[in-house]
Amino acid sequence: MDQTRQLVLASSSRYRRALLRRLPLRFRSTSPAIDETPLAAERPADTACRLSLAKARTVARRFPDALVIGSDQVAALGDERLDKPGNHANALQQLRKLSGKAADFHTAVSLLDARTGEARTHLVPCRVVFRGFDERQIESYLRIEQPYDCAGSAKSEGLGIALIERIETEDPTSLVGLPLIALTTMLAQAGMPVLG
Repeated sequence: MDQTRQLVLASSSRYRRALLRRLPLRFRSTSPAIDETPLAAERPADTACRLSLAKARTVARRFPDALVIGSDQVAALGDERLDKPGNHANALQQLRKLSGKAADFHTAVSLLDARTGEARTHLVPCRVVFRGFDERQIESYLRIEQPYDCAGSAKSEGLGIALIERIETEDPTSLVGLPLIALTTMLAQAGMPVLG
């Protein structure tokens, strides 16, 4: 593929890098280092869209000729946001709450043309219905997977799939953090079709 534009992923996430590597594109990734605090009364989907675009805009200032990809995910169980747990105790608490319930993962992807300032953002909702699981199963999963950098503690691309009854979404990669179906459409619209 003849790739004439530089492509930059505005993320330091290893999961997003791994997803983007599925496409035959050369890219570099860099951390946007932005404040990801939700605004007062901001809905999870709105937070994901705002931060996705903010990440792309921040990184675009460093790469004025590039196409910049931003992405953000906000998970919620009802009205409660599910952040990355960071440690075993928080992950244990999250998974106790998720047992037998459904959580929503709102993943937004933005593509910003740094030359023109033109940006597109697409939100991909994903509902995850969790099986009922007990304390022993949670501890076993956490010991093996250690998903402390995953929102909701459920690493679907790993052993977390055993905690899930079903996933309802238009794009399965959205749950991992970068909706590739939407992104490939956006790239084609920006003149960088994945299949040439």
